[in-house]
Amino acid sequence: MSSSTPARTRAEQKRQYREQPRQAGIYLIRNTVSGKLLLGSSMNLHGPLNRHRFMLSIGAHPNRALQDDWRRLGPDAFEFTVAEVVTPQDEEAGPHEDELWLLEQVWIERTSPFGERGYNLHPRIRDA
Repeated sequence: MSSSTPARTRAEQKRQYREQPRQAGIYLIRNTVSGKLLLGSSMNLHGPLNRHRFMLSIGAHPNRALQDDWRRLGPDAFEFTVAEVVTPQDEEAGPHEDELWLLEQVWIERTSPFGERGYNLHPRIRDA
């Protein structure tokens, strides 16, 4: 096997990642011990989920309460899930931000992820 094979493999993986359609929607990070959750949304769901998991794993997550629970309970006490994907009204155009905004409001009302019930600190749950 030549030394260029891993580079081509990485390049192919990057190309496949870029070409895969982005899903917009709602995600949850749930503490399975306490039931507390972090509710989030994004126009690209898998990016924030990966980022949250990575930041928690290196001890650098900006949400101190979530990081403290992760450190205390360990990664097996948390579930990372896609709760709902935006179904675009126009399949060709893809999901629109206003459709995601409406979905955010439904999930905020449904879960109330603040205070004792969750890790969210304010009602803006959209990841950039």
